[in-house]
Amino acid sequence: MRLSPRRRATLPDEPGTAGPARVDPRTKTLTKRLKPGDIAVIDHLDIDRVSAEALVACQPAAVLNAARSTSGRYPNLGPEIIVGAGITLVDDLGPDVMTLTEGHVVRVLDGTVREGDRIVAEGIEQTHETIATNLEAARAGLSVQLESFAANTMDYLRRERDLLLDGVGVPEIVTPIDGRHVLIVVRGYHYKEDLATLRPYIVEYRPVLLGVDGGADAILEAGWSPDLIVGDMDSVSDKALTCGAEIVVHAYRDGRAPGLERVGMLGVKHVVFPATGTSEDVAMLLADDKGAELIVAVGTHATLVEFLDKGRSGMASTFLTRLRVGSKLVDAKGVSRLYRHRISNIQLTWLVLAGLLALAVALAATAAGQTMFGLIGARLDDVFSWVGALFGGGA
Repeated sequence: MRLSPRRRATLPDEPGTAGPARVDPRTKTLTKRLKPGDIAVIDHLDIDRVSAEALVACQPAAVLNAARSTSGRYPNLGPEIIVGAGITLVDDLGPDVMTLTEGHVVRVLDGTVREGDRIVAEGIEQTHETIATNLEAARAGLSVQLESFAANTMDYLRRERDLLLDGVGVPEIVTPIDGRHVLIVVRGYHYKEDLATLRPYIVEYRPVLLGVDGGADAILEAGWSPDLIVGDMDSVSDKALTCGAEIVVHAYRDGRAPGLERVGMLGVKHVVFPATGTSEDVAMLLADDKGAELIVAVGTHATLVEFLDKGRSGMASTFLTRLRVGSKLVDAKGVSRLYRHRISNIQLTWLVLAGLLALAVALAATAAGQTMFGLIGARLDDVFSWVGALFGGGA
């Protein structure tokens, strides 16, 4: 996602980039209240593509990161997206930057962050050149990540063997899934375009619409209503949670379920699904266990870089879940880019006219058609005579 560079906000007669600070260690939480011209203050190690696109869509004047935007673990795409949109990115500022006062105007210049006359933190302002250097170094470290992934995969398989192989721990739900298609929507890459492209499929097959956290809002925005919502409930709106969908709260194996308090406050019925994996993996396992004929995934993670964006534990759960679901899973990622409509309006107009001409010729070859055209011609003669008399009389 690239936006044309825009002029950065500055304080009058002072250099640098300035704006009110919006502080939150979680990027996806911050973007809910971030406004154009604000200074986004986050603590996000290895900014991934989805988070970067969400930040760019909010059009902040600058992004201040307490952590390193590229740590060297893998070549993440987020920093290039932010800088490419003309937004100042300063990272490795340390924990002090998180002490900025919410709403107070701060100024950023050459990697230095000031609140009034006070220097709060100093970091590294990223450029296209520094990002390219960081990415090149990160590519060299991919082999280490793959080795860690292999070890983590075996550990995850040992801990979740019963769930993966026998479906032990999958809760009972009311929504009928057996023998139906299930469309799982995650707010990932190209989810809007792919969901729009799948509209004819949704109309024809009427699949169970399952939103993973914010994916439920994506379904609502597309004009549909989710049947199921699965997740830890940290990025889904109250509107989605109270739309009538069945709620499945993703809990950790140690019993913690951060989303329980929220759904309890809203008073919506729910069931709990304890599992080590990510919420999108839990959604796939739920659909598969309940007998889905086909699982269509929109916005989910599929490539190596996307797995690495989730961290090593997320990689293991997603990789093994996809193996578990097997041929039932159809990944709709990028379907909107597979085929684009190439017929122009002019071509379509000529096509319609050619069809009408062919129809007229066919009718003219029949007795009924000739009679019809004769009646139409007589009617037009009457109209032209009336118009001529009208204007002739006026003269």
